[in-house]
Amino acid sequence: MRVIAGTARSMPLRSIEGLDTRPTQDRIKETLFNVIQADVPGAKFLDLFAGSGAIGIEALSRGAASAVFVENSKAAAACIKQNLAFTKLADNATVMECDALTAINRLAGKGVFDVIHMDPPYNHEYEKQVLAALKNSDILDEYTLIVIEASLETDFSYLESLGYKLVKQKNYKNNKHIFVNMDRNGE
Repeated sequence: MRVIAGTARSMPLRSIEGLDTRPTQDRIKETLFNVIQADVPGAKFLDLFAGSGAIGIEALSRGAASAVFVENSKAAAACIKQNLAFTKLADNATVMECDALTAINRLAGKGVFDVIHMDPPYNHEYEKQVLAALKNSDILDEYTLIVIEASLETDFSYLESLGYKLVKQKNYKNNKHIFVNMDRNGE
């Protein structure tokens, strides 16, 4: 696993041992950033269920102004901090060692994120819980792009009922990325 592009290009990243995290494969990460490349420079980036921090680090390397990494696992949070130090991107980063819902509450009143990425454990409906919490939060607006990595089986038919609109869906061999915005016209 490595940083694909930007100031930390080709730098290797660590990940924790075991099955607690699923690092996003480099080719999928590259495809993701090809889709969101115009949204990243200067962005305030939120990486929920951050794992090794690879997605947020890629965003920082590609010019995001700042990134907040949210990870509940102590080992994974330590890994993120090591990766940020190694890539020399720690100055523009904050690591929050807590669950995603707690982080959303703690971030209230601290500004709007331009991009929110989440890669929760598959098939537990955590993304639905997070989207419900975000709906009532002030950390996003109708311009915030939300990117969700999920299993191919994950059902997102509820998006409209929560006030979101599907912008794009990109399917891969074993998973998919869903791109959504708040649907302010639907309110």
